[in-house]
Amino acid sequence: MSRTTPQRRIRRGPAVVGALAAVALSAAGITLIPSANAATTAFPKGPAPSISTIEAVRGPFATAQTSVSRTAASGFGGGDIYYPTDTSSGTFGAVVIAPGYTASKSSMAWIAPRIASQGFVVFNIDTLTTSDQPASRGRQLLAAADYLTGRSSVRTRIDATRVAVMGHSMGGGGTLEAAASRPSLQAAIPLTPWNLTKSWSRNSVPTLIVGAENDSIASVRSHAEPFYNSLPAAPGKAYVELNNASHFAPNTSNTTIAKMSIAWLKLFVDNDTRYQQFVCPGPSAGLTVQEYRETCANFAV
Repeated sequence: MSRTTPQRRIRRGPAVVGALAAVALSAAGITLIPSANAATTAFPKGPAPSISTIEAVRGPFATAQTSVSRTAASGFGGGDIYYPTDTSSGTFGAVVIAPGYTASKSSMAWIAPRIASQGFVVFNIDTLTTSDQPASRGRQLLAAADYLTGRSSVRTRIDATRVAVMGHSMGGGGTLEAAASRPSLQAAIPLTPWNLTKSWSRNSVPTLIVGAENDSIASVRSHAEPFYNSLPAAPGKAYVELNNASHFAPNTSNTTIAKMSIAWLKLFVDNDTRYQQFVCPGPSAGLTVQEYRETCANFAV
C-alpha cells in the first residue's frame, strides 16, 4: 500500500500559546487559520510532549474513577468515568468510548484511564444491548456525552464545547454516525470500524481512522479505507493501518493506537499544536504501522 506525501499547513485559532507556535510554524511555511467549527482557543494541559510521554502507559495527571449504573443512565448502558484529580488546571476536554458488537466496556478499559491521565475526562460506556448496530451506538455515544457534560458528578470539570467520540468495531461505526449527527464534536476516532454505510462525505468532524491489516471482520478494503476516502480533507482526517494486526487489536493495550489517539485528541480537542508533530507527517511504515495517510494541508485546528 502506498503512503501519501505529507503536507503541513495547520489551522487554528488565536491564543498566547498559538502565537508562539505560529512563529515556528510560519518559518516552516505552515499557515494557521481558525476553524469555524471548533473551539479555537489553545487549551494545553500538561508539560510539553515527547514520544516517551505519549507512549507512556500513564500520563502526567493522576486520575480517579466513578461509575454510572445502567439504571441511572438514559439512552445508553451506563459506564465508567475516568478523570484527572488535578483541580488547578481548569476544565478538561471529554471523550466518550463505545465497545464493539457483543462486547462490553471491559474491552476498552485499557485505553480509557490512559487517555484520562493525559488530561481528559473519559467515559467508557456500555451499550443498551451488546447487539446494538452502529446507528444505535452513535446515538448512545451522544446520549452519554450529554449525560457526562450535563448531569454527571464530574460535569464541572469538563469544557462542554470540547467533546470527542471513539469506539471499536460497530462502536467505531457508531463513532462515524455520531460525528455525522453532531458536527460540533471536536474529534472522532473509529477503531477497526464496521458500518454498512460507506460514504461519510458530509462529516465535518476531524477524524482519525485506525484500521488493521489482517482484519477479517471489518476488512480495511471494505470498511476503514472507504470510510477514510469518503471523508472530506478538511477540517482534517488521518488513517493509520496497524501492521499484521487483527480486528481485535483495539481490545488490548496497543501503543500505536494510544499515542495516535492521544495526539489526535490533544490537537483537535485541546487545540494544542505541540502535538501536531506526531500527526504531521505521522508514523512511517514499519514493524507496527503498515500505512499512514493524512490531510495535514487541510487541518483546521
